[in-house]
Amino acid sequence: MTIETTSPTPGTRNSRRPSRSAIARRIARNAWGVSWLGDGVEPSRPAPTEVLYTEDHATVARVAPHSGQTGNPVLLVTPLAVPVSCWDLRPGQSLAAHLAGVDARTSVDAGRPTYTIDYGQITFADRGMGFEDWVGDILPTAVLRISAEHGGAPVHLVGWSHGGTMSLLLGAHAPDLPIASISTLGTPTDYRLNPTYAGMRLISSLVGPAPLVAPAQMMGGIPAPLTQRMYRWMSPMREVTKPWTLASNLGRTEVLARIGANDRFVASMPGYPGRFINQSFTLLVARSELAAGVVHLREDFVVRMERLRAPLLLIGSAHDTLANAASVEAGVRAYPSAKVRFHGVSGFSHLGLIASPRAAVETWPEIHRHLAEHDSR
Repeated sequence: MTIETTSPTPGTRNSRRPSRSAIARRIARNAWGVSWLGDGVEPSRPAPTEVLYTEDHATVARVAPHSGQTGNPVLLVTPLAVPVSCWDLRPGQSLAAHLAGVDARTSVDAGRPTYTIDYGQITFADRGMGFEDWVGDILPTAVLRISAEHGGAPVHLVGWSHGGTMSLLLGAHAPDLPIASISTLGTPTDYRLNPTYAGMRLISSLVGPAPLVAPAQMMGGIPAPLTQRMYRWMSPMREVTKPWTLASNLGRTEVLARIGANDRFVASMPGYPGRFINQSFTLLVARSELAAGVVHLREDFVVRMERLRAPLLLIGSAHDTLANAASVEAGVRAYPSAKVRFHGVSGFSHLGLIASPRAAVETWPEIHRHLAEHDSR
């Protein structure tokens, strides 16, 4: 076979290089898009979905249901106070589309049946909801409904942040559920190993957890606007330097599109229920019950982690302030009945573990490997 190539004529300009006027137009267009009057540099393009069922605080949808997919189904377990769009920020930053096999930028095969779960808005009326509502009702229902949709096949769980915590608790609380495997990203097991929580633990050791949880209890939780502000100011330098970041990247549409997708994600954050926040600080941070192996969600709802048998993949980043690698890796020693593998990475933020361009080459392949290893079909 002969391959013909054509070399550019010496002395001629590369026709693929944009002209100065084209660059100027792009900068002007992007400047308008990121201004207060603009609507961004890229429209939202979520992957197609089809709702499987809707119940109170649970809308389960299949991603790209009409594409050819193989393997066991996977449920992406969303954390609380996070929109379901965390799994589908934009093309190239969509773990949902990647697993379903419909992201032209990152998908490497036909994909597998992929589902998301959306809890909807959390209001003052939901202040009494805690981990047990998800571990004892919402998530088991989702697993059983998805499994039934696929002839009783076991379901893989992939959870980010507290979504991973709920997945681990679910696997221990109901070890007989049809769960094929569990993968977590940015999910701490031992909060004592993360300096971010040292101050909270010190306060709790001196006066108890009341000062930490009382404000949220009085408000019935953390309302959506406060959740959004808290998330933004977890990275204060990023917020302070954001105007300069935008201005210095007006000619780089891809960079601005990533920033815009992150802004849409934060603006959609719902709130936390009061009981859930209380449990998070008291049981997980102050008492380290997950690492200790017994989590007392209620007097009549005690989860013993030794009952967790599903194969586990734990992914953590050394630069994740909310769930540093050491606190995630502690799970290797905390779940004695499960086969556990830890994969550490560097340079990833909390959200970046699941939705950054680098995730497509550093964390998503590990999930692929884990799912394939524990497929039953």
